[in-house]
Formats: sequence, C-alpha cells, structure tokens
Amino acid sequence: MAETQILAEIVLPTRELRDDIPFFTKTLGMRLENISPADNPAVASFSGHGLRLRIEKGADLAPGLLRILTDRPDDFAGGARVLTAPNGTRVEVVPLTPRVEQPATEHQFIARRLRDGAPWIIGRAGMHYRDLIPSRLGGAVIASHIRIPDGGPVPDMVHYHTVGFQLIFCYRGWVDVLYEDQGEMIRLHAGDCVNQPPGIRHRVCEASPNIEVIEIGVPAEHMTTIDHAMTLPNGKGDPTREWDGQRFVHHVKEGATWTPFRIPGFIARDTGMSAGTKGVAGIQVVRRGEGTPVPARHDADIHFTFVMDGGLRLEAEGEESRTLEAGDAFVIPPGLTVAYRDCTDDLELLEVALRGDFTTTLQA
Repeated sequence: MAETQILAEIVLPTRELRDDIPFFTKTLGMRLENISPADNPAVASFSGHGLRLRIEKGADLAPGLLRILTDRPDDFAGGARVLTAPNGTRVEVVPLTPRVEQPATEHQFIARRLRDGAPWIIGRAGMHYRDLIPSRLGGAVIASHIRIPDGGPVPDMVHYHTVGFQLIFCYRGWVDVLYEDQGEMIRLHAGDCVNQPPGIRHRVCEASPNIEVIEIGVPAEHMTTIDHAMTLPNGKGDPTREWDGQRFVHHVKEGATWTPFRIPGFIARDTGMSAGTKGVAGIQVVRRGEGTPVPARHDADIHFTFVMDGGLRLEAEGEESRTLEAGDAFVIPPGLTVAYRDCTDDLELLEVALRGDFTTTLQA
C-alpha cells in the first residue's frame, strides 16, 4: 500500500494571477506546480525553498510576508534584500545562518538587589529567569539568574546559540549537560562553570532540586537554533577545536588555585575563560583576603559582578552607596572609581568582564 502523502500550502491573494507567475518563478526561482482554469487562470500553486504557496485570485486575505533564507543573499533576486510581488506580498531576503550583531554598549552604573522583588519569568524548557541587568546596557549583554525549582530531567533539545560569548556558572546545586565533542555527560557543581562557544551544540539533561545558575550572554538578544540532526554525546572530538575562535572551557571549583586579586584585600580563582576565548571575556571568582581594599577603576567595556555569598557596601563616585548581599548584582561602567567597603569574611563574588584583558587602575 502506497504511503499517504501530506502537503501544506500557504494561501496568498492576488488580483491578476498572470502578473504573479513570472515573479514567483523567475525572480524567486520557485516552480509552478499547477494552475487552473486553463483558459483564464485564477489559482496556481508554487513550490521551492522548502515552501509551497497557493495564490488565489480574489481571496479575501492579507498579502503576507515571505522571508527567503540563504547563505548567498547577493546571488538571489539580483541581490535585492526587499521586494514586493505584484500581488502585494512583501519578500525579505535574509541570511540563512544567523549572524551576531553586537550593539554599542550603553554604559551605566547599576545595582540590582534581590530583595527589590524583580519578577521570575518562565522561559525556555520551563526554567525560571530573573533579569540582573534590566537595561541590558542597550542590548549589549544579558545576565540572567536561572532556577529550576523541582529539578529532575529537563525537557531540552540539542541546540546552539548565535552569540559572541556565553557563560554558564553553577551557583547552587548541580546540573548535567552534554556538549558537542566533549565526551560523556558533564556535571557542573556549585562553583563550576563553562563557556558555550558560538555554535557549540549542547543539551541540558538533568538538574538537582533548587538548581540555580548565572547565565551571561552577549549580545542580549541572540538566536537559539534547534539541531534536529545531531545526537549527543557524539564522542570526545578534538580538544583543541575552536568555534569562532573560542575553545570550550570547563572550570572546576574543586582543586582550583587561589591567588592575589588585582585589587588589594582580595583573592581570586581565574576560570581560564580569558585564555580560552582569546581575551573576549574574563571570569573570576573573588573572595575576601588579607589587606585593605582600595578604590579602583577599570577600562572594560562591560564589567558585571554577582554577589554569591556574604555582603559588602559598594561605593561609587557620584553615586549613593549601596549595601549588597547574596543574590544582588552590579555593573560598573569604564572609568568610574568604585570601592568595596565593609566586606564580610564570607564574601564571594562572580566577576564577568568583556573584554577579559582589561586594565585596572588603583587609586593611591
């Protein structure tokens, strides 16, 4: 018995079908499938580019918008990016592969406190998101506090992101993730982190109850694409492989080395992200150390800090001082002098800087 064939068509209107046939066949390169009636055509179906259209004369419908996705837009329709068909359908020619478009950073000083009650929004795969940078610095970056209250298996699919940089830092609990070319399951415990280089396929599999992670993405708005063809795990692959110039970095808290921080009075463990991303981003975990902190300023384009434990009083030039505690976050724009005061002994900060090879100037 022959297999049942099922097709779907999108219906568009027209006033005169004869005018549309050369546009859809010659300009857009689609194939005419059927037409009727023969003596005075009023209905025709076209196929091509993974789409089937039915154009009907006199149909009471809006003309619609058709998007053509191609990796060679200059070779399609004479290089035009926007066209209008005789029937009024707007046609946009866009890149098949999403591209990272990094907006200019709108610098500002931000202090975001957990106790102020920012809402948790249910996002992809049932995860809860809290926005740590409401302005997103003009679209330059997104910082999310993410939690999965119940834990257990995560209904995720193999996917990848079109980003300039992305960090996953496990804040509480643990989470199991599969990554392309990285072997078997990777379990991130509290204090561990990974970068997700642009385009690396991955899938979140399972999480502990009350798992919490901090996710940083650049730019703020970026495309997530499902890869239906890839199955993970897919083997160890090449450990030196790069995705858009970045290596996959898995930093483990246990056994990490603590060294003096660039600002006196603190120690830090470097996650290796700056080396792995060739300076695109630097990620450090900072604790209270010996000595007295001094005011300092930096020249990083984006400088974000999340308070993981303990507390401090943040003094910023020209700003009212803020008392911050676990769950709070702040952004320091370049050139602004700040000081970390009244730090508790259990203070622990997650510092994210883009670029990672920035300079800090201490105030005498």
